[in-house]
Amino acid sequence: MDFLLQQNNILLVIIAVVSGAMLIMHSVRRGKGGAQLSVQDAIQLANRQHGIFVDIRSADQFKTGSVPQARNIPGDELEAKADSLPKSKPIILVCDNGTRTGPAAGTLRKLGFEQVFSMQGGLRSWTQEGLPLSKKG
Repeated sequence: MDFLLQQNNILLVIIAVVSGAMLIMHSVRRGKGGAQLSVQDAIQLANRQHGIFVDIRSADQFKTGSVPQARNIPGDELEAKADSLPKSKPIILVCDNGTRTGPAAGTLRKLGFEQVFSMQGGLRSWTQEGLPLSKKG
């Protein structure tokens, strides 16, 4: 008991508890939104398992540049248009920077999609890796 009451050790215990809580929060958040993939892993999934890139940005944003072969279904229309996506193929969600795909992945999971992934860093990571963009407008 004396070990826990020493000032330096209390600090270590607090750091351990906070770190553990952060790990648990990350796991819970990840479970709701599905797995995240790096850009390279997303490309491999698309190539090997015929994964489909779905860009959830607005139509105007999509026209300025997107992942080649991506379909555009804005996030606010995703639930209504989900039946246009095959449930048998992996779905790779893309947004500007990867922050809006979690809720969209949760929506698709609720609708029965089992293989839903978010691309880490979104289109920003795609362009930082020097990959090409397709412009639709």
